[in-house]
Amino acid sequence: MNIPAWLKHSAAVLIASAVCGCAHYRPSPLPTAPDLISAAQLTVPAGQLDVPGLTPHTVSPQGLDRTTVMTLAVLNNPDLKAARVQANVANAQLLQAGLLPDPQFSAGFASSAMNYGGVLTLDQDIQAILTRGAAKAAAKASADQVHLNILWQEIQVAEKARELFIQARSDERLLKILQANQSLLTENYHRAWIAMQRGDETSTIVASDLIAVSDADATLRQVQMDMNLTQHQLNALLGLQPEARLHLLGEPQLGPLTRATFEAALSALPHKRVDLLALQAGYRSQEETLRRAILAQFPSLSAGVDLERDPVEGVNAFGPEVTLTLPLFNRNRGQIAIQRATRDLLRQQYQARLDAAASQADEVWKASEIMAAQLKDLEGQLPALKNTAQAAEQNLRQNQLDAGLYVTAQTNFLAKQTEAIRLQASLENARSVLATLLGMPFDAQ
Repeated sequence: MNIPAWLKHSAAVLIASAVCGCAHYRPSPLPTAPDLISAAQLTVPAGQLDVPGLTPHTVSPQGLDRTTVMTLAVLNNPDLKAARVQANVANAQLLQAGLLPDPQFSAGFASSAMNYGGVLTLDQDIQAILTRGAAKAAAKASADQVHLNILWQEIQVAEKARELFIQARSDERLLKILQANQSLLTENYHRAWIAMQRGDETSTIVASDLIAVSDADATLRQVQMDMNLTQHQLNALLGLQPEARLHLLGEPQLGPLTRATFEAALSALPHKRVDLLALQAGYRSQEETLRRAILAQFPSLSAGVDLERDPVEGVNAFGPEVTLTLPLFNRNRGQIAIQRATRDLLRQQYQARLDAAASQADEVWKASEIMAAQLKDLEGQLPALKNTAQAAEQNLRQNQLDAGLYVTAQTNFLAKQTEAIRLQASLENARSVLATLLGMPFDAQ
């Protein structure tokens, strides 16, 4: 039995068209080793930054300042590299939403003793075309949300890099103070121990001095452990090898916010903070998804053409064909209810995030004002303590002061310096967090 030439030709054309448009598979094996770089490989390529307030910045051979550390973290952070791949998924989903559904082709063949016949049918889903606009708008807003979420992650990584920079610089200053304090107490202990051997000092005083040395040692060891932790966290954030050593330069230089500046930034929060903009994009996507569900409640329609040849009579028939789904029971009510409830949920989640953002910003701003006042008071005490320590040292050299009183004057000054360094770091971190909470560009901070 021979298949009609017209049927074979039609099938061949359709198969060839499908094969020519097919994608091809290529394997992509998983990595087998870490992809970490050395400190010497750190660079800041121009044109690769989309973080508000972060611009391409030259890496100084002398060391890394605050802006360089933040920039390198955004470019090299391994988690951000993975997050950026999500944008490809969102772009693919947007492409999918914009594609028209493929028409459906069906063919049949029949024959009799004297003749042959068959059926060719070509159908197109009309409802998919009618809802295409809403589907594409939803996918576009969803892609915007993905890009904004990635940008928010970049901002958080930059913020974390700045916090670690602040902590590392603070620990460096703190280490010098604690080493000086340890040396002072150790010398005092040795002096007391020698005096005890001569019978000029009691064992109680020597034991007390030894406890002071032990406490200073413990504090120094803790700071050294903190420095090691901060260094490894910074290396991980920058995508560096664990053993890499960075030389940091400069100070954070984060200024205070006036009440007027703070309130202005707070009122602009929905238009500035990137995570809120991402939620807004997600809400727009859901609005379009709901609109698409409402459009889909109307009768589902597909249309096409039908070509038929009767195998007995040998008569050709050609005409349109329409398939209509009657909206008697379903009417897409379930999907409409789901999408409405989802929209309500997203609205409440956005309101909760906005409320929390305003509350957190106010809390951190007030905390930074309190710490600034405390630091000002503390720094006001340092000159008098410094003068007392210098006078005590001069009197000790002239044998006009007991060694114990000299040590007390020196340790009081060093302790206040330590307190000031810690409070300064806390204040700088609070101002850094506040700027991020308010969605302020980094260069404006």
